[in-house]
Amino acid sequence: MNHDLGSIAAALVAEGKGILAADETVPTLTKRFDALGIHSTEQSRRTYREMLFTSTGAAEFISGVIMHDETIRQKSSGGTPFTQVLSSQGILPGIKVDTGAKPLAGSPEETVTEGLDGLRDRLSEYRGMGARFAKWRAVIRIAETLPSAACVSANAHALGRYAALCQEQQLVPIVEPEVLMEGSHTIERCEDVTGVVLHAVFRALFEQRVVLEFMLLKPNMVIAGEDYSRPVPLRDVAGATLRCLRRHVPAAVPGIVFLSGGQNDRVATAHLKAINQLPGPKPWKISFSYGRALQDPALEAWHGRDEELKMGQQALYHRARCNGAASLGTYTDEMEAA
Repeated sequence: MNHDLGSIAAALVAEGKGILAADETVPTLTKRFDALGIHSTEQSRRTYREMLFTSTGAAEFISGVIMHDETIRQKSSGGTPFTQVLSSQGILPGIKVDTGAKPLAGSPEETVTEGLDGLRDRLSEYRGMGARFAKWRAVIRIAETLPSAACVSANAHALGRYAALCQEQQLVPIVEPEVLMEGSHTIERCEDVTGVVLHAVFRALFEQRVVLEFMLLKPNMVIAGEDYSRPVPLRDVAGATLRCLRRHVPAAVPGIVFLSGGQNDRVATAHLKAINQLPGPKPWKISFSYGRALQDPALEAWHGRDEELKMGQQALYHRARCNGAASLGTYTDEMEAA
């Protein structure tokens, strides 16, 4: 394994930059299009992704883009493969490689992420197409008796095997164990579960001989369930999140890029800033790998209309700029009016 993976991991969490997650599956993106009355076709999805990938100035704050299989095979309207469109701006192309969360045998309320079969060959193909990093998402639900030990263990094991295969194929793995916001659990419960999950994940990474310096972690923030009875102050989310990470994430990991997990765009930015502003040791770079929290305002502004492409791009640029500042702890409410 060479230093290339180390420099790619470092570039993905370069000062003031984060990752755009644009790896929604076709059904997921179709649902978002439907909500706005946009007809979902391969062409309309391609147009939308091209709008995102060619937003003027966004490369100042976006280090990499995670794509879906459909997207990495597509070209711009000028005939240039999207991987080249991105790399020509200094943005690293990435690829989601799991095949989705399926019901866990013996515990159908829970899921295990699939996609290990044939993964080595797919990674080799994606690298040949220009991908430089990959992503795999595990999904953990909190309920009264969930998650089960079986669910945590199965998902951690899959993340470990995926990450080892990525490094073998010269791709930086982004390891994403997501503890969902669904439910009415307290922030304390989320902190406990997130700690258990991270502990299991790093044990699996160690067992599979994954080099921690050549990977990134994409965790959830420690947050109360979306149906919890009262709002939790920013400082409490930041404090619980950082405490959990310090206890469970080795200092060798170069960067932590949070998922937004359904938080609205401004809240996700405010939380990221609050975490970065906390005093005390932070041995890893702390940034973002946001999907909806970066894309939603752009999708709203574009609304499927060619004449609004520029508006969509400006909306993406604005959110990327705000999150870039949040990753440095310098974001302010005034920036939202800019």
